[in-house]
Amino acid sequence: MTLWTSQEIARAIGGESYGDFSVNGVAFDSREIVEHDLFFALKGEHSDGHLFVETAIKNGASGAITSERINSPHILVNDTVAALNDLAHASRDRSSAIIIGVTGSAGKTGTKEALFEALNRSSRGKAHRSVKSYNNHVGVPLSLTRMPADSDYGIFEMGMNHSGELRDLSAIVRPHIALITTIAPAHVEFFKDESEIAAAKAEIFEGVVHGGTAIIPYDNPHYQQLRQAAVDQDLKIISFGLSKDADVHAIDVIKSGDGLSLITSQICSKSLIYSLSQAGEHWVVNSLAVMAAVYAAGGDLASAGLALADMNALPGRGAKHVIKFDGNSLTLMDESYNANPSSMRVTIAQLGETPAKRRVAILGAMGELGHKSEEYHLEIEVYLNRAKVDYVILVGNEMKILAKRLQSMLEPLIECNHCNNAVEAMQLYEEHIKDGDAILVKGSNFLGLGQIVEQLLGGKN
Repeated sequence: MTLWTSQEIARAIGGESYGDFSVNGVAFDSREIVEHDLFFALKGEHSDGHLFVETAIKNGASGAITSERINSPHILVNDTVAALNDLAHASRDRSSAIIIGVTGSAGKTGTKEALFEALNRSSRGKAHRSVKSYNNHVGVPLSLTRMPADSDYGIFEMGMNHSGELRDLSAIVRPHIALITTIAPAHVEFFKDESEIAAAKAEIFEGVVHGGTAIIPYDNPHYQQLRQAAVDQDLKIISFGLSKDADVHAIDVIKSGDGLSLITSQICSKSLIYSLSQAGEHWVVNSLAVMAAVYAAGGDLASAGLALADMNALPGRGAKHVIKFDGNSLTLMDESYNANPSSMRVTIAQLGETPAKRRVAILGAMGELGHKSEEYHLEIEVYLNRAKVDYVILVGNEMKILAKRLQSMLEPLIECNHCNNAVEAMQLYEEHIKDGDAILVKGSNFLGLGQIVEQLLGGKN
């Protein structure tokens, strides 16, 4: 089905059309263009998409949005960034889908993906979601422009690292349901304290349509603040968490030997038993948030439970691999995409629950922690000891203080090395590799620890 015609696009963005065409997708990266896509030539501080229009057309784009005349089908506008936002608004205006916005200090992408799987299953392929982590001022409108007109559900991840950003994004998405996964010290460099982070996350409620629903974490210390923000917007409220006082909560959780869970849940007035394919207590809580959103959207809870049982982990966000090479068998936990104090704690705990002859953690520095950076990095020692980690490689400048502490102990419980980058970390691990290792790779994306995962997977059988 055609996503947009050139006439529809021109009307939506107030542009001048040169050539008739239709598109099935939208992109602003010429490397991601596939046949029959629309290419947005965006101008930014460090790049100009107009330099890549020819490449986009060669890669199969049917047309482009430009602020300069070109020799291919295009729609001419004064400002391509403004045009992207205009097309996003048009997509939202024409849609009758139930729209769900997802934000939080951790777990946004995984929860968004799980919610998509749950609603896509029951709607027989009529759910749409933002891909990857396209959750900023460019990624959110792009994801909206990609939503088919006949979608039943739209799920959009929204991120922020400064106040005001979520207010703007929510005004574009205009969700019927807004879900906050958790409040934790992420991007704390830009905020006075966690209360300010909670206030910034609660901005998502300001864009929720009249009569909409706020889904908030009951067990979080900032629950009452989030609840009041939702009340101020006259929203319905559904809480989720492990506490029996939450509207959506786990009555019982039975963990299997491989870390998976069988959950007996109370979902407002309904009860459901479902299996969860993702390991870790944080995923139990994430699954309850998903169930709360499915309930609020009027979705099929039983289908959602089946989807959570079948869901695969995401690369860089919890994917597990068994690797066999050179006579060794290793278990790899890929958490290489992101890291903050909260996610560092839960994923190291997950490593501690993983059966292994030896537990190894390759941990990258956490960014945007401001004056609390040393405190949060030193706290990792507690998590490592609780998980009985045997060997840790610490990567990046901010990790030096933790390495110094671990290496200064007279009777160290944990063998420790420090290095500057992913390449050095992989070299260190290759020198120390042992059969039966369970390896956690975890760090902020700017360190590129995904290279370690790629290298290890290169030897996978």
